[in-house]
Amino acid sequence: MPNLASLLKSEILRLARKEVRTELDGLKKASSHYRSEIAQLKRRVDQLEKQQARVSKKGLRTPESPESSEGPARVRFSAKRFAAQRQKLGLSAAQMGLLLGVSGQSIYHWEAEKSRPRQAQLLAIAALRNMGKREAKKRLAELAEPQPKAD
Repeated sequence: MPNLASLLKSEILRLARKEVRTELDGLKKASSHYRSEIAQLKRRVDQLEKQQARVSKKGLRTPESPESSEGPARVRFSAKRFAAQRQKLGLSAAQMGLLLGVSGQSIYHWEAEKSRPRQAQLLAIAALRNMGKREAKKRLAELAEPQPKAD
């Protein structure tokens, strides 16, 4: 006859393992669910941060221009006329870019018809059409001045 104590001990051990296994299965499922939920939330945060960066970038690039009450106006663009306007004002591409809020390289690309300005930039270009040499130089001087720090 086997030892009653050893049989009892092995049965208790078997039942304990069974209980622990069922508890661990539930915990594993919950842990897996939480990990996937965390990963999904991280992806969403990344997506929202990118979207926010795009929106803030657009807000910084948009030049100040009066808009009509019926919405954005359609502005035509001609690379040759744009280059002629820059020459008429006596500005370098970098200076013209500073006035429009873009790089000098963008100005060269527009003039070479490698790319086209966006709608907001077209509005700024349209505003430049009414500007003379003196006004352009004055505006460049204003843009070149260091802005005082607000404490």
